[in-house]
Order: sequence, then C-alpha cells, then structure tokens
Amino acid sequence: MSSKKNKTSFFCTVCGYQSAKWLGKCPGCEEWESMREAPAETPVERQENPQLLAVIEELGESHGPQPLSTLDDRDQPRRQTGIEEFDRVLGGGVVGGSVILVGGDPGIGKSTLLLQILNQLSRPESPTLYVSGEESPYQSKIRSLRMGIENHHLYFLAAAEIDNIIGHFRKLKPSALVIDSIQTCHCPEIKSPPGSTNQIRQAASHLVKIAKLTRTPIFIIGHVTKDGSIAGPKLLEHMVDTVLYFESDTQYPYRILRAVKNRFGSTNEIGVFEMTGSGLIGVDSPSRIFLNERQVNLAGSLVSATIEGSRPILTELQALVSTAISGGIPRRTTLGIDRNRAALMIAIMEKRLRLNFNNKDIFLNLVGGLKVVEPALDLALIAAVLSSHLDQPVPPTTLVIGEVGLTGETRRINMIDQRVAEAMKFGFKKIILPDGNPTSSPARNRTVIHEIATISELAAALFS
Repeated sequence: MSSKKNKTSFFCTVCGYQSAKWLGKCPGCEEWESMREAPAETPVERQENPQLLAVIEELGESHGPQPLSTLDDRDQPRRQTGIEEFDRVLGGGVVGGSVILVGGDPGIGKSTLLLQILNQLSRPESPTLYVSGEESPYQSKIRSLRMGIENHHLYFLAAAEIDNIIGHFRKLKPSALVIDSIQTCHCPEIKSPPGSTNQIRQAASHLVKIAKLTRTPIFIIGHVTKDGSIAGPKLLEHMVDTVLYFESDTQYPYRILRAVKNRFGSTNEIGVFEMTGSGLIGVDSPSRIFLNERQVNLAGSLVSATIEGSRPILTELQALVSTAISGGIPRRTTLGIDRNRAALMIAIMEKRLRLNFNNKDIFLNLVGGLKVVEPALDLALIAAVLSSHLDQPVPPTTLVIGEVGLTGETRRINMIDQRVAEAMKFGFKKIILPDGNPTSSPARNRTVIHEIATISELAAALFS
C-alpha cells in the first residue's frame, strides 16, 4: 500500500502570498519567479512553542486594557548604545522591548555593527547575548579579537532552533539579544525548511512576543534579495518596530545606515560609518568625507548641500557631457540621483536655455555613494551639466542649491540656514540660491549670497 503523499503549497518569498499551484508571477506583489514550494500548514504545526509558553507562564500575559493617560513610560527610558550614529538613526537610543530588523548586502557590516552594540550595552548586572546560526564560536571569537572586543559579559550562542534560543534566553536573562540571522532560525512545530515563509513568520512572531513580554530589545539581522529588499515575507517588516538598511558603494569604505520604518522616531535620519580593521566607526562630519578627495578647477564638478533628517551634508555632484556615437541613442546615466528627475532637468535646459543635447551622452554622479532624492539639488544638477557642456570650471568656493520648476524658475527650499552654515564651515565664499529664499544666517555679512529667479541667470552667476 502506497504511503500518503504530503500536501504542499506554494508561497511567495517576497510577500508571503500562498497558492495551491505554482505561478510565474505572484498576484500579491507582482514579483516574477518568487513562488517556492513548501509543506502546507496543518493544525498540528500551529501548536504553541513550549519554551514560549514557559516564558508566558513566568511573566504572565500582557495587562488588560488600561487608560492611555495612566500609562507610564518613565521606567523604560531609551538606552544609549554608545554609538552616536546608530542612536541618531533610532531617534535617541534603543527603546526597551523594541524589535529592530537590520538588512543589507553580504559583508556590508551588519554583524560587525551589532556585535559592537552588544559590547557597549553589556554590564556585569546586565549581560547581552549574540545568537548566530551562521558562524561557529571559533569564527566569532576571531572576529571579536580583530575588533578588540574582550568582554566577559557578552555571551555567544551558536544555535538555530527557536526552542534552544528561548531556553538559553530564559536562563541568562540578557538585557539585549541579537539574532543572526532570521533566515537561519528554525521552529520545530513548522515542517518547512529554514528560510521559508512559514519559518520566518513563526520565528519572528516568537521573538516579537519575547521582546514585548520581557521588555528586552531584540536586534534581528535579515538577508536581502538581489533587488535590495529583505528576503522573506513582507509581513516581517510589519511585525517589527524598526527596519534599518545598510547602504554602501563597494568602491568606498563608508556605510550609510537608513531607517525605512521607525515606530519610535523619524525615518529621515541617517548614520554614516567608516569600515576599518577594528570595526565600524561613526563619522561626525559626513560633509568632510564626501568632499575629501574633491579635485578643483575641473569642468562639470561642483558642490551642493542636501538635508538628511536634521543634518546638512555637502556633497560633490559631477556631470560629463560627451558626444554620442553617431546614429546611437543618447545615454542618460545617473548614480545616486533619480534618473527621472535628471531627465526632467535636462529637458528644462533644452527648452529654456536653447541647448541641444540630442547628440550628447550625459552622465551624472553623486560622489561618495550617497543617494539623494530631494529636489534641492535641481539647480546644482543643471549647473554641473552646463559647466561640462561649456567645458568651463565652476570656482571651487561656489556652492549651488535650489529647486527648479518646469518653466525654468527657481523655487525656495527648506532648512536654508542649516545648509548655508554648513557651507560656511567648509570655506565656501559664494552661494547661489533661489530668489527670495529667506535666510537669517550671518553668511550674508561674510559670504556672497547670489539669488537668481530663473536658470537663464545661472551662467552669469556661476562664472562671473
């Protein structure tokens, strides 16, 4: 007699959509070739985790309904990690009971940063625990020695089963926990393999419940897919409190940490780090690193000021205008700048400045691996293209900022005083702004503020 065939279903690895048959395109997120086969869930698989039940029994379930006005948050202040750039991104420190998901490309520094954070948070009365399903204790020891970490209150556990992790969590009672990574975690009550949608969802659910019951911050490392999103169901990002992404250009040693979700702070702040042999070091002045290798008196290069959260950052914008291959389609290539925005500015230049780029390739680059989407770089983009097209350098102490409308008019930008003050700090003598952009900065007394109303006035302001 033949054995009974196990039932299987197909799950989308991006959004968690479930289907009885394989589909080339997921109806949930419209992603192609994201459906994977896995054993279908059964009522047995949904039984509670015994270790989790033990924690609930020890601590009790959450309190019943309470008036919002009577809730007190003073007993759970934010904890400073000692890494200023990381605290800035979180909104001032780690909130007790929060679950923080950290994603990024392989080798970008996720494990390194979180190991440094646990080293800072560990105390004799409050140890910390680093759980890895990817490294052996020997490998982690080598990495910690390289980073100069020798901490008797930072514990390491090589484990992947959630039962085992929660069991050691109950015994040690750490003040912070790192899971490296969620894709390696395995829940025995789920029959599908580690990394599957069911496993990730169940493991994350257990960890979130542990964090809320014990008020312990839990950091979860997540692998990313080839398009840069965290592997697994989109539900994972909804379950956690904060989602952080590491960004980097492989040509630079700098890393940018950005929050895309933060229940306890702003998502506009960024943290800038430099990868060194002893780990990640916070960069106090990002403007300095982005301008560090700038060459002066070169056509197509100039500096503008962008805002990331509450921090002004000076960045170098480069443009190269060259003759296109005869009969070919002119190329428009951008790095760090929105391609559609760049195409829009080029079209405005053709219309309002009577320039012809039909036979020109245009390449734009924001130096340092920074990605900027705010429109305050519009005027600088046009100025860089104009400088390269005319083969005329912009004076090295000139800074350009401003938004540009479809009719070629310049528009006001926000936080102008902070941008001007940052430019003054780095010795810029001339700042080109939109006409009527109010500034109370003392720069008006020590720096030439040149206001222009339309881009037709830009050439004279740049090269005079």
